[in-house]
Amino acid sequence: MLRESESRQLTGGFYVVAAIFLCSVTSLYSESMAASSFLAFTLFIIGDAAAALVGKAVGRVKIGQKTMEGAVGCFLICLILCWLVFPDLPLFTNLWGKEITWGNTIALSTAVAILELFPIQYRGISLNDNLYVPLLVSVFAMLVM
Repeated sequence: MLRESESRQLTGGFYVVAAIFLCSVTSLYSESMAASSFLAFTLFIIGDAAAALVGKAVGRVKIGQKTMEGAVGCFLICLILCWLVFPDLPLFTNLWGKEITWGNTIALSTAVAILELFPIQYRGISLNDNLYVPLLVSVFAMLVM
């Protein structure tokens, strides 16, 4: 189940747990930030899985180690979640303090898909997207939306 690179370094699961910790810490700031973190983490986990499944199944257009088709799969599942699921969660929009609109649905879905597709590089090292995507998207959801 491990990727070849994970046999020599920390696994993706480690970074997911670290991201959960960081999002939990930011959630202490306010209920609105907690809702933003929940939204971002849910979109990332399901969007990342969709990107991997679609990319492996039908991915043809490579962008680095990932595929454009995977990014489209990530975007579409995030769009569906934002538009159809989150508005119906009890008290979610009250806690988030914002309304779910087409504009913020598209912005959040695009943010997850782009951050998932293009890994952040720092001094030649590619950072693990499992760590930074949920945190960046939760801050984006809180500040920009």
